[in-house]
Amino acid sequence: MRKSLIATAIGASLVLAACSDEEMAGQQLTATSAAQASSSQAMDTKNATSDNPLLKPSPLQYEAPQFDKVGIDDYRPALEAGFKAHLKEIDVIASSSAAPTFDNTIVAMEKSGQLLSRAAGFFSNMTALMSNKEIQAIQSEFAPKLAAHNDNIYLNPELFARVEKIHRDKSRLNAEDQRLVDFYYDKFVRAGAKLSKADKAQVREINGELAKLSTDFSNNILGSFKNDVILVEDKSELEGLSDEQIVSLAAAAEDAGKEGYMITLVNTTRQPILSSLDNRALRRKIWETSAHRAADTNGPLLVRMAELRADKAKLLGYPNWASYVTADQMAKTPDAVFDILDDLAPKAVAKAKTEAADIQAIIDSEGGDFKLQPWDWAYYAEKVRAEKYDLDESEVKPYFEFNRVLNDGLFYAMKRLYGITFTPRNDLPVWTPNVKAYEIFNEDGSSVGLFYLDPYAREGKNGGAWMNEFVTQSDLLDRKPVVYNALNIPKPAEGQPTLMTFDEVSTMFHEFGHAVHGLFSQVKYPSLAGTATARDFVEFPSQFNEDWNINPDVIANYAKHYQTGEPIPQALLDKVLKAHKFNQGFDTTEYLAAALLDMEWHSIPAGTEIEDFNAFEQKALAKHGIDYAPVPPRYKSAYFSHVFSGGYSSGYYAYLWTEVFAADAFAYLQREGGLTRENGDSYRENILSKGNSQDLMQDYINFRGEKPSTDALLKRRGLVSQ
Repeated sequence: MRKSLIATAIGASLVLAACSDEEMAGQQLTATSAAQASSSQAMDTKNATSDNPLLKPSPLQYEAPQFDKVGIDDYRPALEAGFKAHLKEIDVIASSSAAPTFDNTIVAMEKSGQLLSRAAGFFSNMTALMSNKEIQAIQSEFAPKLAAHNDNIYLNPELFARVEKIHRDKSRLNAEDQRLVDFYYDKFVRAGAKLSKADKAQVREINGELAKLSTDFSNNILGSFKNDVILVEDKSELEGLSDEQIVSLAAAAEDAGKEGYMITLVNTTRQPILSSLDNRALRRKIWETSAHRAADTNGPLLVRMAELRADKAKLLGYPNWASYVTADQMAKTPDAVFDILDDLAPKAVAKAKTEAADIQAIIDSEGGDFKLQPWDWAYYAEKVRAEKYDLDESEVKPYFEFNRVLNDGLFYAMKRLYGITFTPRNDLPVWTPNVKAYEIFNEDGSSVGLFYLDPYAREGKNGGAWMNEFVTQSDLLDRKPVVYNALNIPKPAEGQPTLMTFDEVSTMFHEFGHAVHGLFSQVKYPSLAGTATARDFVEFPSQFNEDWNINPDVIANYAKHYQTGEPIPQALLDKVLKAHKFNQGFDTTEYLAAALLDMEWHSIPAGTEIEDFNAFEQKALAKHGIDYAPVPPRYKSAYFSHVFSGGYSSGYYAYLWTEVFAADAFAYLQREGGLTRENGDSYRENILSKGNSQDLMQDYINFRGEKPSTDALLKRRGLVSQ
């Protein structure tokens, strides 16, 4: 698995955000005074009045948010007004004396709650993009309120009776209308609409507690980015880092009011800086800080969440939370998930052990009197990479300058594939100065929608990379999409170019795969539009899109030296592409370990009491034969945001599941001519435009002609020979 997340909201249940995994891993999170200044400017407090911009649709094109007008004091009144207005609309629907019909019940619900959707959607995105203590306080306050609000709707017996009646009589509706009826009916049932009054009360209680715990978990992770830092006083300890990296660490320390060089952590257990540091003691300190972060604060929270989810699943008639979650995903059952994970685990571990042997040989040849440890892997793997491929990352980065990658790489590929063009919209307000805004146009001149790109890491921004929407496409509401991508590229010193790693380039392409999924949506109902698909489908378009960055025509167009404009030498490019599958044993093993951890946490039956979360974690890994010490899980439990504060509980497997689709689809298009408009139009029409408006597997079959196989995935990951 290479990339994505999903999901943040006021707590963890409002707006689904599609994102990548090492995307989510992000890069070094460093505070900058510019980001802090822009945050305070954008979020100036002011008296909330009827002028509150969240109380009415934005007057900007396509209802793009008025980032320059919304202040901290606008959130609470807008959210409260949104709750009140939505419940009033729902009450009118539920108490109607008219016989229930598709229009007066289902469509009416689909049109309801627009004030809440606007206010909560904006706020949710800001919690991920521009968080601070005030925003976190509002988040903590409103997470339980949102959970209670949702329960007031989906546990409303009068409203469910109307939905149930329409569901029984849906055969006369067209296919998309039936899909929407099923969507709402399933949502009510899965929320507990068929439970007794006592059981509904218990579900409400569980939902409220889970919302608070999830928010606390997330805020603890944000706190960890700020507090779990490694301060180095002696520059000599940083041997192995480039001058640029050292300057960046010094700037980070200065911005934080500290002396020396400050190393901050990224989301994952592994830390990119470990690949360069010569100092083994410092490497160990960084790795251990990463691996054990948030344990004291989040350990009790995650145990309680796992137990509560098991209790809720039992109330809803499922043996465990994993069964509840997968029932409405493509996988359908936990067994289907375990089958694919357990099938790959021994192959991945075997590959990792082969890689470890190569690393140990390097250690021994250099006179190292120690066995390979997790904090050694990245450092010595780079030596193996250099020996096998003669590749130095510092030679590569000058050919991946941010603006050229964006304009001559990503935008060029998307124009070749879909005929779209990108027009800068400097007139639109943004949430921080480094954000870029674009309007996207089809070849015939018609507008697709608006796209924002937030490239740099900063304090208050979630780690990793993701896509989300400010406005969801809908024919019913006559709305075009307004979407954004967030990355976490380290911001260079003033006046210096942004030089990207190859992984960062892949992440940029990956995230835009989510963006086009939202932008190209052509769906009537917002609940079924864009990226609102099953979690084990939503990463397919993003993983598919990232491979276009190595298309020969595309890479030749953007991989040029930032100073001379000379194209990347073919010999160096060949090394980059050959090294692309390097370390896949490690990558796959650490991913599978995390995915299996997620499934084991959520396979416990109700009534299970867990005393030691670390012991549970170790037992779970050993059960699946993936407790290979040099390769720890990509996310250990205490900072596994995907599943404990995001929307991926029992769903982290989705990245691998969807990679099967992505690899199969990409291999298919290469046989069909590769980067052509014909291929792009077919993919856009059959996959990207459909959202969740019809059966997802049938969408794939309509595009591909058959179901996907795992053959291309195994080759993509280098687990079998080409």
